[in-house]
Amino acid sequence: MARKYRTGNVTAACQRHQYRSAQFIKASQFSSRIAVKYAHSISPMTLLRFFAIASASFLLAGPAAAQEPNTIVVGQAIDLSSPNASVGRDYVAGIKTYFDALNAAGGVNGKRIRYIVRDDQAQATVAAKVVTELIERDQIDFLLGGVGDSTAQAVLNTPAFKRSNLVLFAPLVDTVELNSTRVLFWRPSYLQEVRHILSHFSQLGMTDVGIAYQDTPWAQQAFRNLSAELRGRGMKLNGAAKLGNIEKQNADEAARLATSKPGFVIVIADTISTSLFLKEFRRSAPQTFVAGTSLINLETLRELAGARAVEWTVFSQVVPNPNTGKSSIQLEHLNMMKKYRDEPPSSLTLEGFTVAKTLVKAIQRSKRSNQAALQDLMNQDANIDLGGLSVTASPNSKHLSGYLDIALFKKNGLVF
Repeated sequence: MARKYRTGNVTAACQRHQYRSAQFIKASQFSSRIAVKYAHSISPMTLLRFFAIASASFLLAGPAAAQEPNTIVVGQAIDLSSPNASVGRDYVAGIKTYFDALNAAGGVNGKRIRYIVRDDQAQATVAAKVVTELIERDQIDFLLGGVGDSTAQAVLNTPAFKRSNLVLFAPLVDTVELNSTRVLFWRPSYLQEVRHILSHFSQLGMTDVGIAYQDTPWAQQAFRNLSAELRGRGMKLNGAAKLGNIEKQNADEAARLATSKPGFVIVIADTISTSLFLKEFRRSAPQTFVAGTSLINLETLRELAGARAVEWTVFSQVVPNPNTGKSSIQLEHLNMMKKYRDEPPSSLTLEGFTVAKTLVKAIQRSKRSNQAALQDLMNQDANIDLGGLSVTASPNSKHLSGYLDIALFKKNGLVF
């Protein structure tokens, strides 16, 4: 399904918002290079999504404007144009859906939400630049986090952020805890997700573990942490594969890991690297369980790796099944996605939806419509019911939600 950031409106939108043509051409060329690189393994619909992603950032951002009365300005710098932009795209779609519904119902405390999104291109330097613009030019009241450890750390190190009283809220990070008292996570920690996966397989009697990890600093640190966790649990590390940028080398690494015959494999990588590993690993190990965490975009993974390759894969999830209405938050998300977006729901759209709702609940509790609302939340013990899904604030924790689940790909699709 097409996203509601339609490429057919790009030219008019650029004129309307007075974006420089050079910026648009650069983004379009970048998206085109991504599409060409992965064209052999991407469906036509996914190719169209790649071309639309770069345009999305321009359509969402809007021109700089003076602070409007009776408006709460929420800013976000997030990846919308790298090869792995599907994570950010879905997260933004969920956030925007909640804010659209809220504004249609009259806003919060008599004020409307103005949501400004900037593309950080998954680059730390770009993230620092656009966050500085959000703070100094757009005068945001709240700052939502993007995707990845390096961009999040860059935001926290930005002088404009340090001078402000903002809290970086709900970044999607993979591994390390960010070294700051001014970050508040919505989701459980990466280590909590990994422990949930290990407990799942331990209950099945599987203690022989292989690890496939991306050759990046964050993944290498995660590999070391995971190895230590295995030792602490009395589980055995049985083979490891380092995933780089050379396809032949990755194929060899995957084949070598398969010969070790681990009971299951945990992948520490982004969506595209995970999909490429799966395709190669399945040549030698078609029925070995492969597991990953919630920052893998499952729909994109299936598109890239293929339906056969994703069978026997398991992923930790930090929200309930986004495709059912078992709780009021799940039903609200489904109904609002149908009303405001023309795209399917996903775990990441539901997470974005709940993050936006949590922020609004914090504003309502605090009675303050600026950054102080999150500071108040961080400094108190509070339980917030989002509608069948609760989050808990505490001065002793940086994480609001402890919800964890497991999603399994079977022949007939994804099962929670």
